[in-house]
Amino acid sequence: MDTSLTPADTPDAHETTGTRKPRVAVVFGGRSSEHAISCVTAGSVLRAIVRERYDVVPVGIATDGRWVLESGDPERLAITSADALPAVDGSRATVALSQNSAGSELVVHEATSVPRTLGEVDVVFPLLHGPWGEDGTIQGLLEMAGVRYVGAGVLASAVGMDKHYMKIVFQAQGLPVLPYTVITPRAWETDKASCRESVSALGFPVFVKPCRGGSSIGISKVHDLAGLDAAVEAAREHDPKVLVESSAEGGREVECGVVQGFGANPPDVSVVAEIKIDGAHEFYDFAAKYLPEEQTELNVPANLPAHVAERVQTLSAQAFEALSCEGLARVDFFVLPDERVVINEINTMPGFTPSSMFPRMWAASGLEYPELVDRLIQLALQRGTGLR
Repeated sequence: MDTSLTPADTPDAHETTGTRKPRVAVVFGGRSSEHAISCVTAGSVLRAIVRERYDVVPVGIATDGRWVLESGDPERLAITSADALPAVDGSRATVALSQNSAGSELVVHEATSVPRTLGEVDVVFPLLHGPWGEDGTIQGLLEMAGVRYVGAGVLASAVGMDKHYMKIVFQAQGLPVLPYTVITPRAWETDKASCRESVSALGFPVFVKPCRGGSSIGISKVHDLAGLDAAVEAAREHDPKVLVESSAEGGREVECGVVQGFGANPPDVSVVAEIKIDGAHEFYDFAAKYLPEEQTELNVPANLPAHVAERVQTLSAQAFEALSCEGLARVDFFVLPDERVVINEINTMPGFTPSSMFPRMWAASGLEYPELVDRLIQLALQRGTGLR
């Protein structure tokens, strides 16, 4: 990875915003089942942003969709146990993004006083996971408001969130994916027998997933046809469209981070990392990912043959560009026993929690957490909205 072009080498953000510090609105929470993970991610990013360089405004989206001015206390946004997941405090003062001739600004509404403005917003850091955030919805809102933001645009976010269309695009670009089938709401409600047949044709075991979900929420590993219906119903609790794919039996689970290059430079890729779960988990589920008492082994860098690691890095950059991603992404793979590499999925807003692989991989590549966050903000400040 070439880290010679660091944020310090790029045009200073003050050239865009005048003499004041750029104002960054960190938006987190949201209406999806990944609300808590978004809060944890935000806590880590809020802790890392250099306040001498940026004016930071924490904006939480409650589970009912209300936007509020949050405290931004990183400690309150941490996971301490499975029974103590963080959440946005929906009782706080509401906040709205208002557009005027000079730009867009944040306006705070409190029941006991007149609305007040927090000033112009230069860039939004949307740390939302799952639907109603990571799927292109908030990106579209920000495009309409003419506000710069960190990460992928509308199309890349939407396609990256929907595992069905993500696979279609990857296959069209010649990128390797696992065999799969999709169970739509109408198909499941009108012809379960055909759905079962399409899954059986894949061979067992299979993984049953919400098509537009993340953080391993609603995912089941199914070993025979008898367990399929319950797994589909569990996935449908989070998304009416369900993806079922072949299990990469014996495969090693590896990941690679991608960050957009400055200007016309190609994307940079991180070292490759490997995830090894303990015997208590059949796959990399929510508990193995996020709960502090779990014993998941994260090897950064992964102990892979050089040619396999290079293949993962090459495919990561190709996947990033196949979806026209911007800013950042994490690409997840399986390395099969015969050393074939297949893409599992791409995450256009990967987690930034203390246990997340994305910042760990970049730290091992020479880009520490605060510098990584700064680079993403700088990339967003230098990018306009609209067609590009």
